[in-house]
Amino acid sequence: MLHIPLSSPRLRLPILISGMACLLLGVAGGLWRLGLEIPLPDTQPATFHGALMVAAFFGTVIGLERAVESGSRLAFLAPFGAATGGLAMAFGLPGWLSGALLAGGALVFALLGWRGWKQQGSLPSAVALGGALCLLGANGLWWWGWLTSELVGLWFSFLLLTITAERMELTPGAPRCFALLAATTALGAMMLPFHWRTGTAVMGVALVLLAICLLRLDPARSKTGASGLSGFTARCLVSGYVWLGIGGALLPFAGPAGPHYDAALHALLLGFVFAMVFGHAPLVFPGIIGRPMAYSPLFFSHLLALQASLLLCLAGDLLDKPDWRLWGGIGNAITLALFLTLTARALLQGNGSTAPRT
Repeated sequence: MLHIPLSSPRLRLPILISGMACLLLGVAGGLWRLGLEIPLPDTQPATFHGALMVAAFFGTVIGLERAVESGSRLAFLAPFGAATGGLAMAFGLPGWLSGALLAGGALVFALLGWRGWKQQGSLPSAVALGGALCLLGANGLWWWGWLTSELVGLWFSFLLLTITAERMELTPGAPRCFALLAATTALGAMMLPFHWRTGTAVMGVALVLLAICLLRLDPARSKTGASGLSGFTARCLVSGYVWLGIGGALLPFAGPAGPHYDAALHALLLGFVFAMVFGHAPLVFPGIIGRPMAYSPLFFSHLLALQASLLLCLAGDLLDKPDWRLWGGIGNAITLALFLTLTARALLQGNGSTAPRT
């Protein structure tokens, strides 16, 4: 029987590239929904724009990071399921197939979180497990036929709890505060399918309070004036916390669709989550790919482009300016393309200047 070592660095790259393809297809679908006529393999990237961005792309990247840390071959089934499920969804393959792949990958991811919690028994590991269960619940219910708008809160909670768990490990003195507010956000997300207004109100208040706590207590704030990678990462995190607060403040005014819904989600999933991605990419991708990554001051270009394009997007949503919304969406796409290009360039250059996690 042919033995395929899924943990081989040579096989991590195809999984990562597949996840990146899900990201690009999701971005293309978002632009198509804004009215930009671009060629798509199917209408699915537009229909499942959010699922491609969160369940497929982030499921792949975070799953790869956890699989590398665990050292288990079976752990690589989590990102494999996320990447292949996302591609199956984007190219219009049967829904049961993409749903099964995404749910199966999330199940492996949740089992990894369970093992981590059993081994460590710490509050951060419990929060990380909660994030994994949110992903499993969202992917499983999506497979069952629930709507994206009903599950978007759980998908976001997966990302929020995952990020919060990491910040708890690096922020002495306030882990319970972070954990309580992140868990309250997840509770509000569970309410969305049954009582939207209550769920968004609970989520919004919790997110605003969490943003305030992170801005006051996270040690990253004290490093925003530093040079090099530490300073870049700190600035990414602080900008992300500001967008977290903005998204939380907008959320109670958002319905399950419409411009206010788009504004809140873009603040949270682009402003907050991608700021975290930009800040941690120089630390995460070298571990996934198995080669160093060179830091460059050019990294600030995609961070600044994110702020400018997102401000234009939100202004278009809140002021009912479709042209602004379209140009903001195009700017978001250019920002992500710039991020991927500069990250690939830095990995090819190697000789990375790494720094401790900020």
